[in-house]
Amino acid sequence: MVYNPLHMPDQPKSPDRKDPLVSLARYSEMGFIIPAAILLGFFLGKLADHWLHTKWLYLVGVLFGAVVGFWQMIRMALGAFKKDADE
Repeated sequence: MVYNPLHMPDQPKSPDRKDPLVSLARYSEMGFIIPAAILLGFFLGKLADHWLHTKWLYLVGVLFGAVVGFWQMIRMALGAFKKDADE
């Protein structure tokens, strides 16, 4: 077989939106975003508490993590809704 750099292999087909595994992956990702953001905010706040010798910055980190987590979940939900509406 001769190598042709201009020849592109067939593109993989995008998964069907109705596939239950795709839906499961999407919703499980949404379920992990908020706890992960809250835990990250908590640990970064504890790190800042240790570094700055305070005792309250972990609360700021938890609140910031919760806000970021909900914001990201809303963005994902709106993006999924927009993609479903386009099809």
